[in-house]
Amino acid sequence: MPTPPPPSPPDDPPPGESSAPLEYVVRYGTMRTLGVMTAKTTFGYGDDVIVRTDRGTESGTVLCQATPVAIAAMQESTQGRILRLQDVDDRKQLAYLKTLTDAAMVTCQRCVDALDLQMELVDVEQILGGERVVVYFIAPQRVDFRQLVRDLAKEFQTRIEMRQIGVRDEAKILADYGDCGRPICCANHLTKMPPVSMKMAKLQKATLDPNKISGRCGRLKCCLRYEFETYQSLADALPPVGSQVVTRDGTMVVLNQEILSGQLLVSTEDRRRILINASDVLTVQQK
Repeated sequence: MPTPPPPSPPDDPPPGESSAPLEYVVRYGTMRTLGVMTAKTTFGYGDDVIVRTDRGTESGTVLCQATPVAIAAMQESTQGRILRLQDVDDRKQLAYLKTLTDAAMVTCQRCVDALDLQMELVDVEQILGGERVVVYFIAPQRVDFRQLVRDLAKEFQTRIEMRQIGVRDEAKILADYGDCGRPICCANHLTKMPPVSMKMAKLQKATLDPNKISGRCGRLKCCLRYEFETYQSLADALPPVGSQVVTRDGTMVVLNQEILSGQLLVSTEDRRRILINASDVLTVQQK
């Protein structure tokens, strides 16, 4: 009996397609949500894609591969999958939905006014696949919008999702450029929005004028936090304010720190105020 031929090796995947699912970080939606999306084909940075999320079929932009480092930098990332690259029909549909935004806002505002609800509409997002309409609003307190959802469902003939957001999220949706002339950080690259305090502004010798250190949201600018750790480490390496230091010219009291230049404003024994280099300090005696 003849020996059967050996089994043929599996076919290689088509060009651009991987045998194992790939993962990418994709930004999508009005709130620029970051999600880890699986894909069967390779994509590059900036590719406009159609994705499937827990909200439905949406448009998104590929940012990078979902490496452990990228995932660790994300905050509560969502899951989904990339369906395909955007084609001409997808772009036409997205452009059409954008033209309907103003009309959708008018419809929502009419329903809100009819119910006399204490809320301010920010934006209306219509999902590409038509699975739902997301209404973003701000309100000073909790709002009972159950009747509003029923009214809007009749108007749009789809599922309605109400999302109460804060002033920082409002700026993320509506604002464009900051005082620096660049797109605002929360809408451009920030994945987390950690708290910012006046302590950070004081340490960096920033002006304390609220109009100059506040962002488009009216809160302290996020960029005040970017270099705070560096300023803090440099300040910790200098003798603290109020301490007595010994130099070759005698004992002096530290009045202020010039952090970036590594200098100290000191008061000498004959009550003069001078700047000295931190390297001139021989001993820090006390605070």
